[in-house]
Amino acid sequence: MKLPVYLTLLAESESTLARSFRQVADAHGDEPDVHFLCLTLAQQCESHREKLDPVIERFGAAGTDDEPERLHADAIEEARSGPLGLLRDLQDLYLLASLTDVTWTMVKQAAQALQDAHLLEVISGCEHETSVQLRWLMTRMKQAAPQALIAAR
Repeated sequence: MKLPVYLTLLAESESTLARSFRQVADAHGDEPDVHFLCLTLAQQCESHREKLDPVIERFGAAGTDDEPERLHADAIEEARSGPLGLLRDLQDLYLLASLTDVTWTMVKQAAQALQDAHLLEVISGCEHETSVQLRWLMTRMKQAAPQALIAAR
């Protein structure tokens, strides 16, 4: 069974996304909505990660030999500044959240095949919150794009 590979990827993706939301929140404190919402979304990701712990304990974690190469994404280590930097940071967050979202989908498919009620319960709330994160990121990028791409110098 290769489900542990995707459970491990999902846990790492949630941790990476949480760190990245915090990095963007810290870098863009001059945008109060971005700052405070990114901190809230980071907490959501950390909660998702914690909810995965008992599942990983039950199914096992993937070893380093089990995981295919490049089945991860790096966190935002250093956020950018200014309007264009904000837009690029939000876009990077969107990519990380998309990886997390599609990984929830793959794990959900496996949970349905296994008829694992506990795992499906964990997935239900976390998957929904991740989709809300994606919608907020898309909305905020649409809001930031005109200023960053046309008005900013």
